[in-house]
Amino acid sequence: MTRFLTAFSAFLTIVFANIPAFAQQDGIEDLPAGFDQRIDEAFAPVSEAALNTVFYSVDMLGQSVPLVLIWLVCASVFFTFYFGFANIRYFKHAIDLLREPTKMKKKDKKGEISRLQALSTSVSGTVGLGNIAGVAVAISVGGPGAMVWMILMGLFGMSTKFTEISLAVKYRHVNKDGDYSGGPMYYLRDGFGSMGYKKLGWFFGAFFSLCCIGGAIGGGNMFQVNQAFQQFVNVTGGEASFMAGRGWLFGVVVACLVAAVIIGGIKSIARTAEKIVPFMAVLYVGAALFVILFNYDAVPEAFGIIFKSAFGVDAAAGGFFGAIIQGVRRAAFSNEAGLGSASIAHAAVKTDSHVSQGIVGMLEPFIDTVVICTMTALVIVVSGVYVDSSGVEGVDLTSRAFGEHIWFFPYILALSVILFAFSTMIAWSYYGLKSFTYIFGETKQAEITFKVLYCLFVIIGGGATMGNIINFMDAAIFAMTIPNIIGLYVLAPKLKQDFTAYIAKKKKT
Repeated sequence: MTRFLTAFSAFLTIVFANIPAFAQQDGIEDLPAGFDQRIDEAFAPVSEAALNTVFYSVDMLGQSVPLVLIWLVCASVFFTFYFGFANIRYFKHAIDLLREPTKMKKKDKKGEISRLQALSTSVSGTVGLGNIAGVAVAISVGGPGAMVWMILMGLFGMSTKFTEISLAVKYRHVNKDGDYSGGPMYYLRDGFGSMGYKKLGWFFGAFFSLCCIGGAIGGGNMFQVNQAFQQFVNVTGGEASFMAGRGWLFGVVVACLVAAVIIGGIKSIARTAEKIVPFMAVLYVGAALFVILFNYDAVPEAFGIIFKSAFGVDAAAGGFFGAIIQGVRRAAFSNEAGLGSASIAHAAVKTDSHVSQGIVGMLEPFIDTVVICTMTALVIVVSGVYVDSSGVEGVDLTSRAFGEHIWFFPYILALSVILFAFSTMIAWSYYGLKSFTYIFGETKQAEITFKVLYCLFVIIGGGATMGNIINFMDAAIFAMTIPNIIGLYVLAPKLKQDFTAYIAKKKKT
């Protein structure tokens, strides 16, 4: 931890020491293109230290397996069985709750946002570049078979998401100004506190909050703007583009847009997400379906390649565990089941039943991983670009896959990437904010401080390379699972009682 903090301090010193140099330039054209490289060089030791700490690995059948991935898989499988496959049995009920008639939405339900707004906000935080760049990374490293494990992880992850969202609403707090605060830090603190372990609950809550702040800045912020910038450069001339090497400038523009939304708090974020999410989902899935239908004759072969890569002879030679590791790793980043982040948004929902909102929240991993990630994987496999993916990073591979048959699709993808990135950033700003105010207090000063810092890191993220950002992002985000899942295991019996009572009441009505 000391090594990490030292490296991080050095990184900030280097970055902000260069800011005064900008003011001395006569024009935008004269700004130093090499600044991006200096940001990356400063960020590298931070990423390395964080990665080595969180992703401690063990050897299993010739593969290096991070223990944190085993931790996530075990939790998702456990909660699926513990709640009697609620992810499958009550899937239709989740949709019915979303379609609940207006007359049934009682005005006396406590909260700030509707079920749909809560779902849209949390989906905007998950349906992002993990579905575009993440799937590409999984396939290029773990082979097409990684997609099978992403889908399975998404299905099992629905149960984990149900557990953490239900607990977040159950233990949420009402602030003096009438706003709601909730999430793992609160159910860890109050849940453990109710059992007589106040200090332990406080420690786990603070640990989660610190990790969530890092995850918000890294994965929910810097990674998103970095990949959006990369796609923007690709469609504006590549290396010949004026923006090439000036990611920080792209970051300034995005930071201003993010600031315009997050200043209004969760209600503003939810309203924006409610409008953006359906549009960007239809745009991206529609584009993917167009490519797939255009190459419909290659779809059966594509499925064959995916399953052969996951279970076939080639997989037995070491690729089997490689596919699992990459599939689980990228699925966890994509749908966030086990991280506890999405539950922070759901804690503000208008509802009188925490169990019902948990059931609604189960839809997130299905939408995110089972539907959208599958679309991306099919486009990549159908196009065959993954075969020669050496040196291609993330979103570039997906862009090539779309552009292989329809020349203008990279422009549609570029728009999708920017929308995905923007929606993810505004959602994660709220997650980071609630974690920040949990530690420093629910004050206006703390709120403004975090929002300013968050926007500054948007600028920094545009200038760092993808490799270092992915490492830092994975470390910070996956660290959130440690205290969160411990809390889920401990509090699961209480939730099981509430769940049983809810189902019994539902059957009587």
